[in-house]
Amino acid sequence: MTKEQEKPEWQDVLERCGLQVLENATQDAPPVRSAIYAVTGFEVEPVATIPASSPDAAAELDAKWHLHASSVSLYDDNGEFLILPPVSGGSEIGWVRVKDTVGRNLPSRVAKVTGSPEFLAVSTDGRHLCAASVEEYEHWVVLHEFS
Repeated sequence: MTKEQEKPEWQDVLERCGLQVLENATQDAPPVRSAIYAVTGFEVEPVATIPASSPDAAAELDAKWHLHASSVSLYDDNGEFLILPPVSGGSEIGWVRVKDTVGRNLPSRVAKVTGSPEFLAVSTDGRHLCAASVEEYEHWVVLHEFS
């Protein structure tokens, strides 16, 4: 069996999204449940909303996600951050350290591979979350800071 055949599905999905999976794990990531709640909780207020019916919804989500991710220094100096694999069971896999080999249009790249632009990303120090979320009639960008 080749190394390519041994690769887990979640890793293949991340790589097809233009994310290089890195070997070094992190101890600084917030608890997965806390991160999910920071995006899906009842009182969550997005920093940006894009109507799903907008003809340029994908491009607007890309631009706003990257703007807000930059504003909180989500990517470190090497272009690395943590992501929950955007696959079924991704929360059980937990945080994966990745490097963005493309550097733009991440929500669209995730949507092209998975069918949805939704994902949660956290800075390598575990302090800043920037997520793309799909709500009933809108796409949201959500920021959260962990203390």
